[in-house]
Amino acid sequence: MIHVRVRQESRVFLIAAMAFGLAGCTGCNNKANGKDVLAKVNGYKVLRSEVDKTYNSQIANFRQKPTPAEEENARLNILRSIIDVQLHLQKAEKLGIVATDDEVDTKFNQAKAPYTKEEFEKRVKELGFTEDEFKQQLRHNITIDKLLNKEFASKVTISDSDIQSYYDERKAEFNLIEPQYYLAHIFVHAPPAGPSQAARTESDAQAHKKIQNIYNRLESGEDFASLANKYSDDPDSANNGGELQPAPESSLKTLDAPTREAVQKLKAGQYSGILPAINPQTHLQEGYRIIKLLSKQAQGQRELSDPAVQQWIRTQLRNQREQLLRVAYDEALHDNAEIHNYYAEQIVQSVGQK
Repeated sequence: MIHVRVRQESRVFLIAAMAFGLAGCTGCNNKANGKDVLAKVNGYKVLRSEVDKTYNSQIANFRQKPTPAEEENARLNILRSIIDVQLHLQKAEKLGIVATDDEVDTKFNQAKAPYTKEEFEKRVKELGFTEDEFKQQLRHNITIDKLLNKEFASKVTISDSDIQSYYDERKAEFNLIEPQYYLAHIFVHAPPAGPSQAARTESDAQAHKKIQNIYNRLESGEDFASLANKYSDDPDSANNGGELQPAPESSLKTLDAPTREAVQKLKAGQYSGILPAINPQTHLQEGYRIIKLLSKQAQGQRELSDPAVQQWIRTQLRNQREQLLRVAYDEALHDNAEIHNYYAEQIVQSVGQK
């Protein structure tokens, strides 16, 4: 089924928000009293202000105030993420892994590209950042990506025999009972920026301007997958060049009429115009997207000799192994670290006091 998982902000801004607490509060750690410290990671103090900043940026566009339980859960998840990121940064420092200025500048310019100077400054300010703070978060993100690539991602290999075994064990799954659409998309979210109609109109206009800029770049010959990776607000597909899960022909019936008609008219390699992104559950528009038809496969048995089958299996196996290694790697970091989560302890202790 073709579906978009909605975000409250674009991918690069949310990643920066989540990592904000790691940006240079080392100096303020020494000034923090016990109540201000929510956790310690090998001596690094995670301050309440760090968690608050990320929490406030996340709920800025919520239409309804979170309940106390929802707020505690959100803050606990933010704190866990900060702890994990800090463990990665500490490990990277030990190994001498850093993001270069050129790498940071490249990511920064990619983040700015869809916006005017004023729009970008407003976007950053809404999250409570300065541009220097935003760059610092990008530096941390790049450093962690390089760490994980060095430690295990670059070492994952998938052999021909692995692919053969996977196919033999699941051959029936490659026997298509109906035609399959292989699609990719670039999705731009239009967050509900406040309750007023004027604010919603402005948010929608900004989203449409961004998708229009992306469409213009496609028309000028830029690569669809690269643009999806850089600018799509759908995290489930962006890292894979916008590629979605295969969609059986019958699933097209669940789409809104404009999207269904656009997909049915496409030939392999073609992309649509700008389409409204409609949530199939709520039937509400949540932004805009451009859809590309990668291929359409007829029903029947797909053989391993098909390069697309081989590539799909290779990607599946690589993702599975990298995910397993990531979980194991993070567990090892936790096991070898001294971590105190005071906020979690406070939540547990408060149960008996209510």
